[in-house]
Amino acid sequence: MSDPEFKSIAIVGARGQMGGLFTERFGALGCAVRPLDRPFDGEKVREAVSACDLLLLCVPVTAMDHVLDLTVPHLRKDAVLADVGSVKELPLRAMLRACKGPVVGTHPLFGPVIPEGFTPRVAVVPGRESDTEAANRVARLFDAAGFHSFLTTAGEHDKAVAFIQGLNFTTTAAFLAAAGRVEGIENYVTPSFNRRLDAARKMLTTDSELFGTISDANPYLQETARQFMSLFSLAAGGELDLLASLAQWWWRNDTQQEGCAR
Repeated sequence: MSDPEFKSIAIVGARGQMGGLFTERFGALGCAVRPLDRPFDGEKVREAVSACDLLLLCVPVTAMDHVLDLTVPHLRKDAVLADVGSVKELPLRAMLRACKGPVVGTHPLFGPVIPEGFTPRVAVVPGRESDTEAANRVARLFDAAGFHSFLTTAGEHDKAVAFIQGLNFTTTAAFLAAAGRVEGIENYVTPSFNRRLDAARKMLTTDSELFGTISDANPYLQETARQFMSLFSLAAGGELDLLASLAQWWWRNDTQQEGCAR
């Protein structure tokens, strides 16, 4: 096995689901992983952070400022500060305020259990233009651990995730809330509607607070909602064919391949 990209990694939130996943994967690469979690012991934090090449924060965005105050004063100037989270602009601003050294944001686009056949992609964002090499190092670490990383910007990331996570949550919640007001609707559930219920159950029950926090922290959610409403108005005007044709963008490559096969 080749030398790991970072020899020593301190992971804050190591007992969480994602922190635990990365603790295991990076440890398997030969990295010396130093786990940190609540309740934080000041001396243990100092020892772990001062010795690390990479400080990885796997904490909620609401805990970011507190964790930065606790850890960054002990961080070496050449060590990389990175986070794991579903929003990038807000946490990156906080990390850049706190740290003068290299800063990198990451978002693993999967949960702790990766479905079979799903490519586990990781978005990687340099904090500053000068942090691109640090971002590439972090990307290589994720790649070596079996993930597929790509570099992006905080703005591109948050705009996309406003749809993928934020709008998916809000429109699903609104749709099912409206449907629940229809008297006797349980008698008319079809297999396709049932699949939608199954897909939404965890998001709207177990993870509802998490999605709400993510949505609140994403600066593009309201703009995204306005874009959605402008398209939804096509349905109100009876333009269902146009709306469906626009939605078929997701299968555009399938259409091209079918045309070539004819």
